[in-house]
Amino acid sequence: MNENLLNLLRRGGYILYARHGEATIGVDQPNLNFWDCSTQRNLSEFGRKQSIYYGEMLCYLEIPIGYPIIASPFCRTIETAQLAFGRENIEIDPFWVEVYSLSGNISDVERNRILELFQLKLEIKPCKGTNNIIIDHSFPQGIGLGQISNMGTVIVKPKGEGRGYEIISKLKLEDLANLE
Repeated sequence: MNENLLNLLRRGGYILYARHGEATIGVDQPNLNFWDCSTQRNLSEFGRKQSIYYGEMLCYLEIPIGYPIIASPFCRTIETAQLAFGRENIEIDPFWVEVYSLSGNISDVERNRILELFQLKLEIKPCKGTNNIIIDHSFPQGIGLGQISNMGTVIVKPKGEGRGYEIISKLKLEDLANLE
């Protein structure tokens, strides 16, 4: 099973949707400002180590990555992506803040709008022979890709625009070492 998943990933065609590394205890401030990391939860030292390990494991496993790596504008997602894949390989996409907002008090109409846009993003196939990576947040239980552990990854197979996507696997960070 693991060998098959690794072989699939080495062929490319997947989206690896990863949650950021472990963050500090607490909450994002009500005056959250994306340009001011002091208003946000940030990576803990352990979260930084997780991020570096994640990038090293994907390289070690010879999983081809399409660039740029997409990150939400939160400091913890940007730092996770930079530590794993290098500062020059990151693109910040404001859309991914929407996933974070799913955990808040929003209307059903707004939740459905976000999930529809989210699906459109996961329907886009990566360039041939590569896998795309998105570093973002977990979802509330039962919504989107569900709850994801720190540096956990959901392997998604895009079916093409208008065709949806399929969840292939959900991995914890420690599961990467068992793929070989």
